[in-house]
Amino acid sequence: MGLLLSIFIGFLASLIGGLYLLGVFRRRQPGEPPLDKGLIPWLGHVLEFRRNTLKFIERMTQKHGDVFTVQLGGFYITFLQDPLSFGPFVKESREKLDFNKFARHLVRRVFGYEAEGDEHHILQVSSNKHLKGDGLKVLTQAMMANLQNLMLHRIDGAADKSTWIEDGLFMYSYNILFRAGYLSLFGNTTPESEGSEERSKEKDRAESEALFSEFRKYDQLFPNLAYGVLTPRQRLEAKRLMELFWNVLSMQKMRLKDNISCWIWDMQQFRNEKGMKESMIDRYMFVLLWASQGNTGPASFWLLLFLMKHPEAMAAVKEEVDRVVKESGQEVQRGGPLVDLTHEMLMKTPILDSALEESLRLTAAPLLTRAVLQDMTLKMADGREYFIRKGDRMAMFPYSAVQMDPEIHPDPWSFKYDRFLNPDGSKKTDFYKQGKKMKYYNMPWGAGVSMCPGRFFASNEMKQFVFLMLVYFEFELKNPDEKIPETDYRRWGFGSMQPVRDIPFRYRFRD
Repeated sequence: MGLLLSIFIGFLASLIGGLYLLGVFRRRQPGEPPLDKGLIPWLGHVLEFRRNTLKFIERMTQKHGDVFTVQLGGFYITFLQDPLSFGPFVKESREKLDFNKFARHLVRRVFGYEAEGDEHHILQVSSNKHLKGDGLKVLTQAMMANLQNLMLHRIDGAADKSTWIEDGLFMYSYNILFRAGYLSLFGNTTPESEGSEERSKEKDRAESEALFSEFRKYDQLFPNLAYGVLTPRQRLEAKRLMELFWNVLSMQKMRLKDNISCWIWDMQQFRNEKGMKESMIDRYMFVLLWASQGNTGPASFWLLLFLMKHPEAMAAVKEEVDRVVKESGQEVQRGGPLVDLTHEMLMKTPILDSALEESLRLTAAPLLTRAVLQDMTLKMADGREYFIRKGDRMAMFPYSAVQMDPEIHPDPWSFKYDRFLNPDGSKKTDFYKQGKKMKYYNMPWGAGVSMCPGRFFASNEMKQFVFLMLVYFEFELKNPDEKIPETDYRRWGFGSMQPVRDIPFRYRFRD
């Protein structure tokens, strides 16, 4: 009898412990945000959240207000959706809200990389050195050379320049931006190895084309990979692709390249000097490739599409581009030298800047997440205070809270190329909510410690691509009346959105 009682008590203790871990016993305490655990123990609302993050957060906001805690796959996450109160979240000390813990978990799952120490700080320092200022000028020149190689290598050929080339706008934009960015960061084939500069350029074109094809396969697996819900077949494919990129981006392969960016070289050397295994450094190179090239192509697709859908925007940007070329003392001539689009020229395009920022406002939707390391009090702009538990997570989804708020951005679902321009043509930064000036009025790059360190290079990449398209090509939608495609809901929270289908277009060299 005593043995049966011991077994029963042990079973009961295990059951209660299991239910506790599933979150069954959690209750909202005084001073805490509204709590919504969902109907399924442990999973909570994760299925609805993954299905359509935007609609889920909008539903929760309508139900509970601008601060609420939900259960998602074993985690309790408090969402802050009041943009006037974003400051405390963004500026809170890392002793209380930590980005690194969440980031380390994600890169381990998605890229197989085991982060060591405060790597995000090292990334920030190196990015500030090489992706801003003089370092950015060097990268911009490299990007221009690689864009010219990919986009304009046939310009002096014998083929009929008036022939239209048909393609999908999304795949074309993604293809060109990925390949040019990859070559600019990770280096070019050496002319010595191929016998001539032209052959080395041909090899760059061929190898980057093949690499993009594999990258696209991985990119399509990315949402399920991040959530850890791959099928067995997808898991095998993800493993194959990871190993392929670890090999292509390995230190051993990089040593054979020319023009490796100082940013990539610094990242390699720092880890090498710290004694990290080469195999793990190779994995980190894949992290950097995806972080730098996973969003610029999709973002450029949306910008070109919006410009083609809005002739007045296209005309304004084209006029500005032509003016900048003329003021630089260059001109586009058949058989003449290619336009050298410098960093200084890119700083003279406020209309293109505004159109890009507006496109990002409409289509970039990062989810900003932090781990709560200490019990803390969240202080709202209107004086409310909420107690947040240690071990939970906090998150903001600026897309719905800021970028689509009609009070901050009137008629938010419409593309207005001059939304971020003042009447005098200068950049507009004054946006208001409830009569108060907004500090965070557009957040496609994130904010605070998780703000994209490569945002200046990424902006230049996209501007250079659009610039060259406008200077050298005529292009148009095959079906001008076709509706703008919906976004793929699986991509909410991961940066630039992607369309559920491609848009046919055609292009040819200008006369």
